[in-house]
Amino acid sequence: MSQSRPSQGHPKQRGEEAMRIKWTTLYVDDREKALQFYTDKLGFQKKADFSQGNYRWLTVASPEDPEGVELVLESNAIAAGKAYQKALHGQGQPAARFLVNDVQAEHDRLAAKGVKFTKPVTATKGSIIAVLDDTCGNLIQLVHLTWG
Repeated sequence: MSQSRPSQGHPKQRGEEAMRIKWTTLYVDDREKALQFYTDKLGFQKKADFSQGNYRWLTVASPEDPEGVELVLESNAIAAGKAYQKALHGQGQPAARFLVNDVQAEHDRLAAKGVKFTKPVTATKGSIIAVLDDTCGNLIQLVHLTWG
């Protein structure tokens, strides 16, 4: 018979701050091109951009939640980053998924700006999706949830 630990309660119930997601990394083949794509085409805003030697920390965030999760635009210059990015793209897997209110409207808005889609607006079980190419080595899925 397995034993489980007694519940310690949610951190908020204990007066502590809960762990949260603040940054998530997206490997890109060209940071400047990525910054332009994610700000000019998708509408994110540059949040942080600083360098020290060869190191650069570059993030973007949603203008609707500027203090929320930041997308780190990380160079794929390291072998692991390049291999990961290439493997995902080669299998048609999105490197990131962005929640939107209306996939068709976003598709139309972005297509008018020259964004190329690899998967058109498609209804699936529980969601409506479309997949775009970010021009920096990644596929990005737009998602609107239809359950609940």
